[in-house]
Amino acid sequence: MAFFVYYYLCFTAVVSAVFFLLLRSSRLRRLCLPPGNLGLPFVGETLQLIAAYKTENPEPFIDERVSRYGSIFTTHVFGEPTVFSADPETNRFILQNEGKLFECSYPGSISNLLGKHSLLLMKGSLHKRMHSLTMSFANSSIIRDHLLVDIDRLVRLNLDSWTDRVFLMEEAKKITFELTVKQLMSFDPGEWSESLRKEYVLVIEGFFTVPLPLFSTTYRRAIKARTKVAEALSLIVRERRKEFEGGERKNDMLAALLAGDDNFSDEEIVDFLVALLVAGYETTSTIMTLAVKFLTETPLALAQLKEEHEGIRAKKSESEALEWIDYKSMPFTQCVVNETLRVANIISGVFRRAMTDINIKGYTIPKGWRVFASFRAVHLDHDHFKDARTFNPWRWQNNSGMSCPGNVYTPFGGGPRLCPGYELARVELSVFLHHLVTRFSWVPAEEDKLVFFPTTRTQKRYPINVQRRLQNATLAT
Repeated sequence: MAFFVYYYLCFTAVVSAVFFLLLRSSRLRRLCLPPGNLGLPFVGETLQLIAAYKTENPEPFIDERVSRYGSIFTTHVFGEPTVFSADPETNRFILQNEGKLFECSYPGSISNLLGKHSLLLMKGSLHKRMHSLTMSFANSSIIRDHLLVDIDRLVRLNLDSWTDRVFLMEEAKKITFELTVKQLMSFDPGEWSESLRKEYVLVIEGFFTVPLPLFSTTYRRAIKARTKVAEALSLIVRERRKEFEGGERKNDMLAALLAGDDNFSDEEIVDFLVALLVAGYETTSTIMTLAVKFLTETPLALAQLKEEHEGIRAKKSESEALEWIDYKSMPFTQCVVNETLRVANIISGVFRRAMTDINIKGYTIPKGWRVFASFRAVHLDHDHFKDARTFNPWRWQNNSGMSCPGNVYTPFGGGPRLCPGYELARVELSVFLHHLVTRFSWVPAEEDKLVFFPTTRTQKRYPINVQRRLQNATLAT
């Protein structure tokens, strides 16, 4: 009897699943959706996407679907049906219609960890005001007059501690986190900032996991770490609020939030700081590490970069800091930065939600559906860049090798949500490369493949063996 009950239950489950898939497929055809596959019930293709991003090469998830369905396809990830776009015109349409046809929308694993008041999730006039405020603390004049000296000092301070063997990703994370903490809250490196950074490592692990604490230890650990980060920042906000009310002022982001007319609560300020720390820490450190990796694998580019920076350093004493005029005299460095951003993709893409039924390219995106504009897929498309998956900084000299640059090169997003720290990230990478190539020679310490878009848990640390060079000595290639 038990056997027949078991058989009946299994048969019913299979029939139900098949009926569900057929019904869903029929509905998709009626809606004129982009072609694609919604995967398994409830789970969709989330596991395939996560698995791809935990390898050294996540392109197959999009590559396989683009080759089968075209540059716009339907899938189901992070609990929702989603339209993926690998088409530059469609991506631009999505970005430019922010707040009109599309609104910001991210998976629960990201929004829960950043906080409901983070800049990434803000909408409407509030987002516009806060985006403008953030950009005012990271524009060219602020970097030139205030931030560059701290960037140069903190990069030097970190490199001074390097010994024969360095885990480059870890060192890059320290640099970017210290820079971001300084910019946001005026803290110099110390035990408090390092303790906070270690909790951030755990938070970021949770971004690309299924947001179910019961089934994911990584996500559960990330939520706990996020709570600790919020508690630590809350103490700082309360102390600074008392200082502000007592008449003490500082020139940083936290001071601007406390002095604003919006009367933000402590919770709102903490969420805002959490998101900015993530933005300034994880992405830029990854770009720093990958720039060194790509240069190490491209000796001619490394040699030309060294020559440019040795020329700048030859006009200065060993302890003299870089100035804005030095940064503006790094043309090949900017080619390296552009190409690193293109190949490594500081922003892989953006999630949005359709606010109404939207017709585009002969398809319909139903109201309420999520869309993902993939910048990465466009950057690595051979139709837009010759030998697109080869690191070639010379392609940026005289803008050769590009077509439709406004559409195809979007390393910092675009539209109203253009990354406000885009110039700051470029300056940080340029200063880091300057001090690295003028002070050290290096070789990879071992065979160590580094994933293009690493999560903290799966990434390699990219160990290198470094040798400190003499001032003005020629750096060995």
